[in-house]
Amino acid sequence: MSLRKLTESKEKDLRVVAIGGGTGLSTLLRGLKRYVITPERRKGIRLEDSRGVVRPQVAPCPDAGCMIRELSAVVTVTDDGGSSGRLREDFKMLPPGDIRNCMVALSEDEHLLSKLFQYRFEHGDLEGHSFGNLFVAALSHITGDFAQAVQMSSQILAARGKIFPSTNTNVTLAADMDDGSLVRGETNITASKHRIVELRLEPETADPLPQTLEAIANADLITLGPGSLYTSLITNLLVRGIPEALAASRGTKVFVCNLMTQANESLGLTASQHIEKIMQHAGGLNAPIFDYALINTGHISPLRLEQYAREGQQPIEADLEGVRALGVEPVTGNFVHEGDVLRHDYDLLAEGLLTLGLERSVAVAGR
Repeated sequence: MSLRKLTESKEKDLRVVAIGGGTGLSTLLRGLKRYVITPERRKGIRLEDSRGVVRPQVAPCPDAGCMIRELSAVVTVTDDGGSSGRLREDFKMLPPGDIRNCMVALSEDEHLLSKLFQYRFEHGDLEGHSFGNLFVAALSHITGDFAQAVQMSSQILAARGKIFPSTNTNVTLAADMDDGSLVRGETNITASKHRIVELRLEPETADPLPQTLEAIANADLITLGPGSLYTSLITNLLVRGIPEALAASRGTKVFVCNLMTQANESLGLTASQHIEKIMQHAGGLNAPIFDYALINTGHISPLRLEQYAREGQQPIEADLEGVRALGVEPVTGNFVHEGDVLRHDYDLLAEGLLTLGLERSVAVAGR
């Protein structure tokens, strides 16, 4: 059934939780935010700024309509490189980089304020820092609470969703490698030439925010991915309580598979092997944490394939029977956007995910 027809037959609007990190999560959020119901969209009104100047009417939802009543993003906080790493070291705070990108992706518009948050200084002591990272750092110290600083920053950007760090604990990522070594720190793990055998957080007692568990419990649709297998996805499941909340959720749970394998994280891994690695790190749960796996089978140009092959990367094999053997139903399609680099097409991705969420909702209502 098409997304439009599903929208017409749905009983309620969806609560959606997207889990991940890096560019994958922010890409997905750009697609999902177009479907979020806001008071302005509901009323069809125009907004005035602080000087009384009327801004253009809020952009309408796509033809399928506004169908997300609540959108929440759960974002990994293990980054220790670049501007985020320097702020972690200097101010003993959580890294704001991935969260900043999600705030910008969810902003009402991605023009002046969003560009300001993404602005990166090029000279002096602030070289390499983005304005948004510094802004969140300042708010974090004013409020004494990183999660609260994130929510306040999101309000300034008029974000169409809530953003939660996966934990408010200052954690370090540690990995046991296939040569028997132990590597600490996300940057060091990513740079290692050895394969990751097992990943963990230090301290292992890191807890999620209560709001995160509440959002997962109430969600109609939960997504994990796309993003780096270990350092953007699995990291969230190492926070105690999150895997259990996913297993207990009655919502539709979807793994969004990456387009390409990734150096030092997933070279040679098939789609089903990605899911296996995630399940291995989810605490040995008996209940499955995914209902579906969204897997790209669309065409990628030879030129782009050659570009990635030079780095040893290739399209992730869609071993559909292997996915089904894990109790997960594969959903295939063309989800590719080709630019300078390969990305998921966020419109196609959002449409595919919302279709899955609404199908379950309509089926339950029809029983």
